[in-house]
Amino acid sequence: MALKNFLKKDKKDEPQKSEAPQEVFGKRSEAFRILKEPHISEKSTKLSEENRYVFKVFPKANKKQIKKAIKDVYKVKVLNVNIVNIPSKKRRLGRIEGKKRGYKKAIVRIKKGQTIELL
Repeated sequence: MALKNFLKKDKKDEPQKSEAPQEVFGKRSEAFRILKEPHISEKSTKLSEENRYVFKVFPKANKKQIKKAIKDVYKVKVLNVNIVNIPSKKRRLGRIEGKKRGYKKAIVRIKKGQTIELL
């Protein structure tokens, strides 16, 4: 009898699982699921002088998610977000053909006087 009672598990003794594992990491963990990396080029450095910054983002991200992610990570006020889908392109090296991956790019305009340090 005692062995049966020992093998039974009480639900009270089990540790409780947290419902949302994101709470441990905070808002930043969700932001890094949306933002991949800053897109650095001649055009993007010229845009940064006008308080506009360019980021590569995950393909399923939308404008609201990108705005929230930039706000959480960089602590700036985002005025608007424009999105550009860059299509994949064919590349060739001799007889070997391949494809250059496409990606999604977000151009973010922030409040005048604020900056984002990318490098």
